[in-house]
Amino acid sequence: MTASSSSTAPASAHTAATPDLVIRPLAGPEELDLFLRLAYSLDHELADDLATGRRVPEWMWVALDGDRLLGRIAWWTNKAGAEPLALDFFDLAPELVEEERSDIGLRLLETATASVVPAGTQRPEFGRFMPADWREVPETRSVLESLFDVLERSGARPLVERLRLEWRPGTPVPEPKGRLEFRPVRDREDLVALMTPVMEGTLDAHGQADMASGLSAREAAELHYDEEFTHYTSPREWWQVAQLPETGEPVGFVVPARNNYHHTIAYIGVLPAHRGHGYIDDILAEGTRILAATDVPRIRAATDLGNVPMAASFGRTGYVTFERAINYVWDAPGASES
Repeated sequence: MTASSSSTAPASAHTAATPDLVIRPLAGPEELDLFLRLAYSLDHELADDLATGRRVPEWMWVALDGDRLLGRIAWWTNKAGAEPLALDFFDLAPELVEEERSDIGLRLLETATASVVPAGTQRPEFGRFMPADWREVPETRSVLESLFDVLERSGARPLVERLRLEWRPGTPVPEPKGRLEFRPVRDREDLVALMTPVMEGTLDAHGQADMASGLSAREAAELHYDEEFTHYTSPREWWQVAQLPETGEPVGFVVPARNNYHHTIAYIGVLPAHRGHGYIDDILAEGTRILAATDVPRIRAATDLGNVPMAASFGRTGYVTFERAINYVWDAPGASES
């Protein structure tokens, strides 16, 4: 199957220079080596994603000029048979000049999207991992900003830049201070009831976007639980509620988990009534201890660049920033602009 360039993408001088440009999906898993001719930090996950159905060849597209791979794009989902949840691969050949990146990138993005995303539905969010110093390295910044320009020309807008954090074995975990006691989360309602007030006034851009879309804090909490937490196969006993020893009043919670790829602090929060006392450090340390006790090779976490208090807590607990990430979103078709 081959596809021509999107009718919405403008022509450029490069089009005439590459009359044989072909934009198409992979024919099957046997073409993975072709896709891997360009490099990205998630390349090592692709083979297993294909084997487990988190990716399908029809969601993995390439732009070819003869045997030259000029660009690639791919979507991901969290379980076999589900709709694509995220656009997480979008790469262009580093030797392309800026005009070529713009032309080929937009043609690839629009052609593949028209095939993968059903007409009239909202495009899945785009996420990209980036070096922590990406703005300070001219070559890296140039390539990434070319991609961002293509996304914005297609109608996307930046949602948030995030810190990607990692705790490594051997890093000391702060000892318990005795201010809180912990118990396992009982069930879905137990956790959702605590997540709901945390959603109100959250500094997290995704949470803010959920509520800006019209969801209540409760609905946003339920969506987060059902779309993410239900898919974890790691022990639910790891999920902890922090409470005051004297009264048993909940103070916050932490969700240590193992996703498809890493052990992670999936979610953490302090209830509004108990903020300002430094409890976030105690709760994060407890979640870290739970995972560290299982002899994990690393613990991953992330927080918005603008969430300064959470980033500081990760730093105090021994986490280091090893990458950044950026997310772009497309508004739902027909959504009014703010």
